[in-house]
Amino acid sequence: MKLTVIGGAGVRTPRIIPSLVRRAARLNLQELWLMDIDGAKLELIGGLCKALAAQQNAPFKVILTTDAREAIRSANHIITTIRPGFEQGRAIDERIAFKHGVLGQETTGAGGFAMAMRSLPAILDYCRLAQQLAPGAWIYNFTNPAGLVAQGLHDAGVPRVFGICDSANGAQNAASRYLGVPLRRVRHEVFGLNHLSWTRSVRIDPDADGKGGEEVLPALLADPKFIQATHMSMFDPDLRESLGMFLNEYLHYFYHRDEALAALLAKPETRGEEVLRLTSELLDRLREVDAVRHPAEGLAVYQDVMGKRSATYMAHARHGAPRTQMAPVAEDDEGYAGVALGCVEAIATGVPHFTGLNVPNQGAIAGMRDDDVVEIGCVVDANGPHPQPIGDVPEGQYLLMRDVKRYERLAAQAILQRSRKLAAEALAAHPLIGSYPLAKTLVNEFIEAHKDIVGTWN
Repeated sequence: MKLTVIGGAGVRTPRIIPSLVRRAARLNLQELWLMDIDGAKLELIGGLCKALAAQQNAPFKVILTTDAREAIRSANHIITTIRPGFEQGRAIDERIAFKHGVLGQETTGAGGFAMAMRSLPAILDYCRLAQQLAPGAWIYNFTNPAGLVAQGLHDAGVPRVFGICDSANGAQNAASRYLGVPLRRVRHEVFGLNHLSWTRSVRIDPDADGKGGEEVLPALLADPKFIQATHMSMFDPDLRESLGMFLNEYLHYFYHRDEALAALLAKPETRGEEVLRLTSELLDRLREVDAVRHPAEGLAVYQDVMGKRSATYMAHARHGAPRTQMAPVAEDDEGYAGVALGCVEAIATGVPHFTGLNVPNQGAIAGMRDDDVVEIGCVVDANGPHPQPIGDVPEGQYLLMRDVKRYERLAAQAILQRSRKLAAEALAAHPLIGSYPLAKTLVNEFIEAHKDIVGTWN
């Protein structure tokens, strides 16, 4: 097998290596290609990946390249995790949004649109290249905003592609860690859109259809220790009680909109600026220790800086409280690497695997169109992902999903057509914006700020 990562110089790439080593024999993995347009960064991050692979006696080669065609050619599986405009682009998006009094988070609302207008065309180019050079490959998109990008790719006719997000499995992971039960014994019912999803059930040892077993979610949501050990502590207690579900952490931007915006505006730097600073620190320190020649020192630097980055994640919602992270019960809790590689393994071996993904609805959630890309639990096998039936969902969640999906569909078409008019219509439809004149202003400023990347819009 040949596995390719487009955006291989991303700072999270080294985390894929231990997961790959554990699966290498089952996958018959022979080559891991890491491709990136930034050769200098790829040398540093890719060097760490090579060091990790050697340290763990990986049976596969790690190949670094800036040549997308060679990386994609004959690949069996392709993971896309790129950031057009780099971290600086995200910081620009946030400042534009904040200037106009709206949230600038890179996957939600105004910031999400700005990220998508750079991400979707770039990912689409790689997908079209894959159709030429690796026509049978499966593509796993981790590039944000994962749901909107996946919708745009499906609208553009790209086959065998779905969106990956580790937050789609948040309830399953949290229950596994808190209860001390291996992840493979836990199954959840998640529904919604990317970064806009709810989990209504978590079962231990269910049957193959996800039924039976022990339902544990109500007891967990009633347990103060569980709430404090997870991001559920960010949400108002009355809201938690009213909804009675495990909430995707990004719902904080919807249910606590004004509070979140005020907290973010009060910070001296945006999250994008913070990530830019930490990434610069990481790269500078890797160069200082000559990480390519001294991988042990490089790995120590990597763990230190990535620990800082993780500790400050969504800090605005915790009001200064430290981030609580429960240790995984077993090696099968692997974050986004586990989501992607679990699917790779299921498709390669035919052994079914359950996980949350962003895929076309295909009748799973009542009231959503079949070709609406939704976030939902899927069984993955040799034929790819199969969304599991959800049926009817509560009206409040359904209406919010419909509003945001209308925005996503309009936004995808606006980006594919480079249409300012459709883009303004999309942002005006988003629940976190809702003003047409404001939407027009945001669209024009985003296009101007990123004109070197997004080109001319009509």
